[in-house]
Amino acid sequence: MKIAMIGAGYVGLVSGVCFADFGHEVVCVDNVAEKIEALRKGEIPIYEPGLQELAASNSEAGRLNYSTDLDAAVAWADVVFIAVGTPSRRGDGHADLTYVYAAARQIAKAVDGYTVVVTKSTVPVGTGDEVERIIRETNPEADVSVVSNPEFLREGAAIGDFKRPDRIVVGTEDPRAIAVMTEVYRPLHLNQGPLFFCERRTSELIKYAANAFLAMKITFINEIADLCESLGADVQKVARGIGYDKRIGDKFLHAGPGYGGSCFPKDTLALVKTACDAESPVRLIETTVAINDNRKRAMARKVIAACGGSVRDKRIAVLGLTFKPNTDDLREAPSLTIIQALQDHGARVAAFDPEGMKGAEQLLSGVEFGSDPYAIAAGAEALVLVTEWDEFRALDFRRLHATMASPIFVDLRNVYPQQEVRRHGFEYVGVGRGSDRD
Repeated sequence: MKIAMIGAGYVGLVSGVCFADFGHEVVCVDNVAEKIEALRKGEIPIYEPGLQELAASNSEAGRLNYSTDLDAAVAWADVVFIAVGTPSRRGDGHADLTYVYAAARQIAKAVDGYTVVVTKSTVPVGTGDEVERIIRETNPEADVSVVSNPEFLREGAAIGDFKRPDRIVVGTEDPRAIAVMTEVYRPLHLNQGPLFFCERRTSELIKYAANAFLAMKITFINEIADLCESLGADVQKVARGIGYDKRIGDKFLHAGPGYGGSCFPKDTLALVKTACDAESPVRLIETTVAINDNRKRAMARKVIAACGGSVRDKRIAVLGLTFKPNTDDLREAPSLTIIQALQDHGARVAAFDPEGMKGAEQLLSGVEFGSDPYAIAAGAEALVLVTEWDEFRALDFRRLHATMASPIFVDLRNVYPQQEVRRHGFEYVGVGRGSDRD
């Protein structure tokens, strides 16, 4: 099929490349000429394992192209995906739909023949109705079906998620659109990817409900971690014990510094605002948002406590800046809040991240960025592991002990067994590990 992907950001680019790899003809459209020119040269603007190689092979095969000409791409396509940004709106936290609605107007003017217009961006319930209204108002002759098809991609594992999904949610009751969307995802039938068709508004809510539930699960285990510290229990064993229950499951039960990224923070907030507008408040999610906001500064206080109650004029080394491993995404990353809080208390912060330092330089001031963990640890009063990159899982603690001013290791991801670190002469501080028993 011929697919136009409007928006060459994270979702649009990953989706477009994967659709091309399925055998469809794909054009990724973006209004930033420099981005399109870079993509044509094979330069991928985001870090996602495997994406650059997959994009290159499909471009070489002629199935994947890039363009700034939205009109031509829409007129050519059988299916047009809207995959533009929906950031939190300043002032009230609602999802900003400016780019979605602008894309709808442009699509309406350019559409030629029957076309399925698919909202891939994460949007509040009712957005599809407004997109359809805009298209029909702009071009009453347009023969379109407006469909919701939310993405469920995890940064760092997006290609695998796209090709081996838990489910593919499609919001439409139009038989023509159902036939087209079935064909779009037909290659996944070999992987038994379950296509779940439902009403458009239901589809839009599924995306928000899924992210809110996962965010709530993370927040739940973080609160249990605090309780473990008070009671002398081990949160990792509590998580394992409850995770064996298939009704609960073991995913997203890893205590840490709180959730971040491009999805959970803005989607939970947008759901709260949507629910308030509908006069049906979601109190659990409201509390989840508040707890997570406080969580990040609480982790800075944990570092300060580990340093004897003060970090003034002390060098604190931070491992990991991105909100999770295998991405360069710094949006709402816990590290940013933790570093800022440490600086507010007078600390001198040094940091290292395999992929996030270029972006962090634009967001953080007064931070020394190093070439590796050992460079930033030299002379440090504490080493703080914030993001659990694989290369941080086998640190040479003897080498670190020899170079640090004070052997304090704060493990905000519980990567290391306590006794292993202490055996090398370190003071170990984890999250929710109130007992010394491993």
